[in-house]
Amino acid sequence: MGTVINTITVLLGSAIGLAVGQSLPSRVQEVAVFGIGLITICLGVQMFLRTKNPLVVVGAICLGGIFGAVVGLDIGLDRLAEWMRGQIGGDGRFNQGFVSASVLFCIGPMTLMGCLQDALEKKIDLLSLKSLLDGISAIFLAATLGFGVLVSALFVLVFQGLLTLLAHSLARFAQDEDLIGETVACGGIIMVAIGLGITGIKSFSSVLFLPALILAPLFGSLSRRLLNRSEKELKEDDLS
Repeated sequence: MGTVINTITVLLGSAIGLAVGQSLPSRVQEVAVFGIGLITICLGVQMFLRTKNPLVVVGAICLGGIFGAVVGLDIGLDRLAEWMRGQIGGDGRFNQGFVSASVLFCIGPMTLMGCLQDALEKKIDLLSLKSLLDGISAIFLAATLGFGVLVSALFVLVFQGLLTLLAHSLARFAQDEDLIGETVACGGIIMVAIGLGITGIKSFSSVLFLPALILAPLFGSLSRRLLNRSEKELKEDDLS
């Protein structure tokens, strides 16, 4: 139910943004786009600061980006966006709006925790708050980036729906604050990449780094085991 509500709020916010955006002068749209980009960068930095081991984030981002480039994640998502634009229609901003909004709405910490809460506790408190925030964001994104933002609601429905279905398998991971922190930090790096693209400072496909969200908890767990083993060996050496 929480994911359904979230999808509806993105649809409503996007519809309002599309209606309002048509009446805004181009200069006002440019200012709004740049402002959204700056806010996205700041949120990304805030998320990155949750890391306790920057080396884990560096490894996950670099290797995740390489993997994403090898398998062509950006090409695949662009083709999906292009296919949707061919079916539904839209202007040249469609791909950027769809990709940016899809990633933006789905990589924050409230997404994972909200879906787990919805599935395991039958509560939608977090997803309700996220729905409100996403709906407001969708208004401004759609007003400036166009119809692709509205179509991103479908991505939100599928992605969060899968997280909800996998809740029991992910519950143990969600209880580990350190691993969550490293994953959120990687999400912050992706948010910064999105913000740089929206502002026009540097256009780069942030989608390539999505595998880092899977690698981060794996590297974090491995790093913790190695650290614990080293501490254990040092204690044994002191005792001997």
